[in-house]
Amino acid sequence: MPLHHLTPRDQHLFWQYGRGADLPVHEPLVHRAIERHAIAHPHAVAAEHHGATLTYGELDRYATTLAARLVREGVRPGDHVGLFVRRSIPMLIGLLATLKAGAAYVPQDIGLTPPAQLAHVIRTARTRVVLAQKDHAPRVPLPGGHRLIALDDPMPYESAPSLLPPHPDDGCYVLFTSGTTGRPNGVKVTHRNVANLLLTEPGGLGIRPGDRVAQLLNIAFDMATWEILGCLTHGATLVIRGKDIPAAARTATVLIATPTVLSGIDPAACPRVRTVAVAGEPCPRPLADRWARRTAFYNCCGPTEVTIVNTMGRHDPAAGRLTIGRPTPNNTVYVLDADRRPLPIGEVGEMWAGGDCVSAGYLGNDALNAERYAPDPFLGEGRAMFRTRDLGRWTPGGDLEHLGRTDDQVKVRGFRVELDSVSSVLESLPGCRRAVTLRRDARSLVSFVSPADVDPLAARRAVADALPYYCVPAEVVPLAVLPETDRGKIDKHTLLRLAEERTTSAQAEAGAKAETNAKAEAGAEAVVVAR
Repeated sequence: MPLHHLTPRDQHLFWQYGRGADLPVHEPLVHRAIERHAIAHPHAVAAEHHGATLTYGELDRYATTLAARLVREGVRPGDHVGLFVRRSIPMLIGLLATLKAGAAYVPQDIGLTPPAQLAHVIRTARTRVVLAQKDHAPRVPLPGGHRLIALDDPMPYESAPSLLPPHPDDGCYVLFTSGTTGRPNGVKVTHRNVANLLLTEPGGLGIRPGDRVAQLLNIAFDMATWEILGCLTHGATLVIRGKDIPAAARTATVLIATPTVLSGIDPAACPRVRTVAVAGEPCPRPLADRWARRTAFYNCCGPTEVTIVNTMGRHDPAAGRLTIGRPTPNNTVYVLDADRRPLPIGEVGEMWAGGDCVSAGYLGNDALNAERYAPDPFLGEGRAMFRTRDLGRWTPGGDLEHLGRTDDQVKVRGFRVELDSVSSVLESLPGCRRAVTLRRDARSLVSFVSPADVDPLAARRAVADALPYYCVPAEVVPLAVLPETDRGKIDKHTLLRLAEERTTSAQAEAGAKAETNAKAEAGAEAVVVAR
């Protein structure tokens, strides 16, 4: 696509800002990087969980044995294997075994995922084999002709299966994201996609042998892939948490989390942590500042379809703004208008992602693939770009500002409102850790803030001082803790239900009060008549 509508300066900056560094990826197959550490340091601890440990040599040996079993069951390169587990050491063995067999793993948290969704995952991903622990086997809705292999069954050692190695463009994992129809969509992510993030910097986060990476997140969430594979491909130790998230964080040197999860961890209690990366939802500036004063803090952005994150920026508390940084190596970001034309520096548009981050697409959904993936006219050569639905703009210095989502723009009283801009004002209040704003109806907004001692009146005044009148929430509701989804993000659906319940309750209370007043007036009138 020509750039002739841009000035010569903006044409130059389109490529200077929008293209990440060109870096080599020395190992395009993720499991091969893990195997190298098993060979070089077999006694190094790969993982800890509830006092148990697993060395790299043990991980490789157990995974090789299980991979041979998978191959005997008919698993071949290009297949998908269900990994329906809770956080555990067997989870890691099943994951690595699947990759060794040449297949892609399909992770689900067996303790949180409803059986109907598990059935949808099995059907959509065509997983003929599912890995789970024996205690969880009854929860797996296995169709006829499918096999379940118990991860905790003892298996005699077997040598590595003799198969052609997978291609870098073969699947590494399939993750299911929330869909607009209510049914999750399966996204296939390749070895090339994953290796490009984890085995270059800054995506590697400087992880090295001796580091301890906390495993805090749900395995079905793509950021858990960053925790697990980001740790194991660099020879570090994965600290798999139990119920106590801060306890795992206190012993770690690297944290990867959503802002919601990170907000529950005290940086002063984590003196060993040197690197933190957040993504998955907008990060409040005070939270970023608090951690950036103590650690190398990366604010990142990117949906599942572009392999965890495709922009990263190390935050400086003295900076004028919190950005999402720049494109990661071998990737591109384009800020485009509605006609997919590049916008000048400083103008707001929709961010499209290109390069080696772009995944293989949605399983069995050609219509959605056509809507969200498109040929990349800037890189050409058959490359694809992905429509993120994130709004952004380039700063004069070449960083990206995240300005919400196209679907977070709502109309209130006929005016267009960015919900995140309201929440950002609220999160700037002293003592306010988190805030989320929702459209309650065509004429009003409602905001939820935590902790519970935030002053609602002061919060509304702060928004009124900073934004137009139609952005001021009709109600600010303080809560001790904002509800979370099973992936560690703020649960907006639960908050919306709470808002609807409060509205219904208020209407019922107003109706009852009106009825009481009417009866009182009628009674007074009756007394007057009687006199």
